[in-house]
Amino acid sequence: MKISRIGTRTALLLLAAVGSRAQTLSTKQAEAKVRAIVQRMTLPEKISQLHGVRDEHHYRFVPGVSRLGIPSLTMTNGPAGAGPGGSSPQLRATALPAPIALAASWDTNAARKYGEVAGSEASDLGSDLLEAPDVNIARVPQSGRVFEAYGEDPFLASRLAVANIIGIQSSGVMANVKHYVANNQETDRGSINEIVGARALREIYMPAFRAAVKDGHVASVMCAYPRVNGEFNCANKFLLTDVLKDDWHFEGFVISDFGAVHSTIPSALAGLDLEMPTGKYFSAQLQQAVQSGTVPSSLIDDKLIRRYATMMQFGMFGKRRSMQAIPVLADGAVARSIAEEGAVLLRNQNHLLPLDYRSLHSVALIGPYAVRTLTGGGGSSLVIPFYSIQPEDGIRAHLPDQAKLTVLDGSDIPAAADAAAKAAVAIVVVGDQDTEGQDQSLTLPGHQDDLITAIAHANPRTVVVLQTGSAVLMPWLQNVPAVLETWYPGEEDGNVLADILFGTVDPSGKLPVTFPRRVQDTLANNSMQYPGDGTIVHYTEGIQVGYRWYQTHNVRPLFPFGFGLSYTTFAYSDFAIAHVDSSTHVVTLRFRVKNVGTYPGAEVAQLYVGFPPIDEGNEPPEQLKGFRRVMLQPGQSEAVAMTLNARAFSYWSEMDHAWRIQPGIYSLMAGSSSANILLHGSVEFH
Repeated sequence: MKISRIGTRTALLLLAAVGSRAQTLSTKQAEAKVRAIVQRMTLPEKISQLHGVRDEHHYRFVPGVSRLGIPSLTMTNGPAGAGPGGSSPQLRATALPAPIALAASWDTNAARKYGEVAGSEASDLGSDLLEAPDVNIARVPQSGRVFEAYGEDPFLASRLAVANIIGIQSSGVMANVKHYVANNQETDRGSINEIVGARALREIYMPAFRAAVKDGHVASVMCAYPRVNGEFNCANKFLLTDVLKDDWHFEGFVISDFGAVHSTIPSALAGLDLEMPTGKYFSAQLQQAVQSGTVPSSLIDDKLIRRYATMMQFGMFGKRRSMQAIPVLADGAVARSIAEEGAVLLRNQNHLLPLDYRSLHSVALIGPYAVRTLTGGGGSSLVIPFYSIQPEDGIRAHLPDQAKLTVLDGSDIPAAADAAAKAAVAIVVVGDQDTEGQDQSLTLPGHQDDLITAIAHANPRTVVVLQTGSAVLMPWLQNVPAVLETWYPGEEDGNVLADILFGTVDPSGKLPVTFPRRVQDTLANNSMQYPGDGTIVHYTEGIQVGYRWYQTHNVRPLFPFGFGLSYTTFAYSDFAIAHVDSSTHVVTLRFRVKNVGTYPGAEVAQLYVGFPPIDEGNEPPEQLKGFRRVMLQPGQSEAVAMTLNARAFSYWSEMDHAWRIQPGIYSLMAGSSSANILLHGSVEFH
């Protein structure tokens, strides 16, 4: 299907929204229609449309103007599925695996399906806008919302965000990329002033937002709580207007995080379009500012035209879609598949996994999360599922009837160790409960480390299953033969765990965050870098974030970014640079991946680029610039082709205030993780 120049979002809707409520108006057509409507509005009506309302019936809600046919706007949270909306009690939806688990799949197709489920269910429940995805970078693993986003690398986050947004908006629901920008810690999030260099902003913290706008054509952007370089995000003209609207040509509208607005005139002039959840600053005070001429009336019109034109393109003017029944089992199957793709096998000594259910006469299933499901993290992303599968039920379904299954919560450690000693294999399910609003320790809470140690000493065939929202420390690692990270696996928890442990599914996830050996190996080693002094936090590490930090400083992590084992083995070969266009800096390369093991499985091939020396300051040794997930049967191979554009070879010049490509030799490195480079090549630009 060939699409002419009718507006980027229109093109996206034509391709992706077949059967949805989305219309096929171009941006200009929609703007013309809503401009005529806005011209008929009184000033009080206009002001009423620039903020939400909150009462016993509504929370994430902007009432419409019935006399002009302006519809209301209903929102719901959504990084992990259709979450808390304006209804009380909260409506049930599919609890998808945490977004960090999606990130661990390194699968853009899975990200699109994730968005389709979340978007369609938000629509089914009566919402127009889904507050997702969260694309904030995991600057520190201690951040309380690492589980809500896509990890520490801007390229990985960008590609997953675009696919997720396309999935959401294919349902006729508006996506809302958040939290713009650098919302990288929960400690003092509402007031902290983040001092961030221009290069770090452009290369680390902005790329996923830029991709959401330029490639995903996202309908809306949420400005974040913190200050960046002195100005609150929602009153930051540089961020909202100079970069977002002028540089990136964002056509949609900007809404505030809830309670993130601190001013009337500065926020209005900076580019904020909608205050949520109420009108503390964008109601009477804003009307007075317009009447006095401090805020131009044309600016008010622009805010309304942006939102109305976007809503009109999504088919929200006219007859509204009624609430629909959610396909519970079908969406649950998608949740299960994505959670299984995102499970990361971290250790498997002597091939303990997969377990052979046919020979198991007894299993001890122990731990606080062996007796309860862990469907997701806490806070505004929490989804109340239709159902959840207990770990016990998932394990039991894979065992022969005569096998003995002992289940304990692990609160009595001696009793748990005794049960483990009597079993053929011990499975210890431990985890944490990360939540919005607070950062967390990297140590498993309570006595879980002691529990693991005791069970490992009691049974040499011990498998540890981690259900965490971020990296954790593992003081017991050398005593445990097998470790599986399943993150927060969503409503299919028990099935996901059992399918991986018993080999129904090959583990193929790769870490989207680095797991450190010690807290001191993170930015928490310097309190001015994290969490700050309560007023200011200094991003003095610049672009050395995540694996970039470890490699630059020669610090060996516990598990590196991109790492993940499999039940099978893969070989890489035949690296070749197929095409180089020096004028456009586009490079195409190829290599081959082969499954040389005995299990069918998926490999995530990763491509990293190393830069030549740069006068303004060198780039880190490696940067992810490409990846491809390939599913292979035993003995099967596949040629993997990747094309790098100019941005893959660019750095942000603070001297020129622009992207620049440094002349010199660029290393091209392919492998199975950031620390396991198997193929090398290079390209030179003059």
